[in-house]
Amino acid sequence: MARRLRFIGTNSGNDGCPTLYEDLDTGEVLVQGDAVTNPDDVAQLRNVKPGEGFVVVPRVLLADFAPRDADRVPMVISFEEFGGMFETFEHTAWRLETRRRYASDEETETYARFARGEDAGWDLDAPWCVSRREQSALGKRFERVRIVDNPPSLGQRYLLDNARRNSAVGEDIRNLGRSDAERLKLPEEDFWLFDSRVIARLRFDGDDHMTGVELITDPVEVLRACQVRDAAWHHAIPYDQFEAQVPSTE
Repeated sequence: MARRLRFIGTNSGNDGCPTLYEDLDTGEVLVQGDAVTNPDDVAQLRNVKPGEGFVVVPRVLLADFAPRDADRVPMVISFEEFGGMFETFEHTAWRLETRRRYASDEETETYARFARGEDAGWDLDAPWCVSRREQSALGKRFERVRIVDNPPSLGQRYLLDNARRNSAVGEDIRNLGRSDAERLKLPEEDFWLFDSRVIARLRFDGDDHMTGVELITDPVEVLRACQVRDAAWHHAIPYDQFEAQVPSTE
């Protein structure tokens, strides 16, 4: 079925190019402009899929006619797609962890051993660890700030122990007290920030199970996430130093 298009505007007189149109059914914007076909130009573009085309439009056209407001529909991706982002990002993957427990942790044998007071028995040759080492070897950075209560919950103590494994395969783990996080007005939600341009917001249900991942590319929200990262990273301390300050439960 053909799209129902509405002419938005043009700054090219009557020669028909460049121009913007709106799809009346989806709200998508179509751009008409001079095609970019030079292989050297196309080679500089990212994540090009088969069938995609590219056009050049004057910046003033977007400034004059591009829609200012949009009803943003949440972009929810599968867990498989989310997992793939840890190999396709280019430079940095940064995580804020704010929860007191994660149900997925409690379903593991390492958690059961830790809860019994035994060594968790981290397997540094598990697929997750192998992938982290491989990506870190490419020069990519994995960083986390974990918020911890006073006193820490069992789940938070487990993650303090878990930090030894993550650090061994290339992650930089730091911790921050809950009161400091509140003073800094950090958000009470978990997210990953990839390459300072894409947020993966993690959704959880009332039983602390992760239920979905929402991608956010809105520049305003991404900038805010970068500010949160900078503040949290500045005040957080390496996990081993933080762990040394946590009173023993024995």
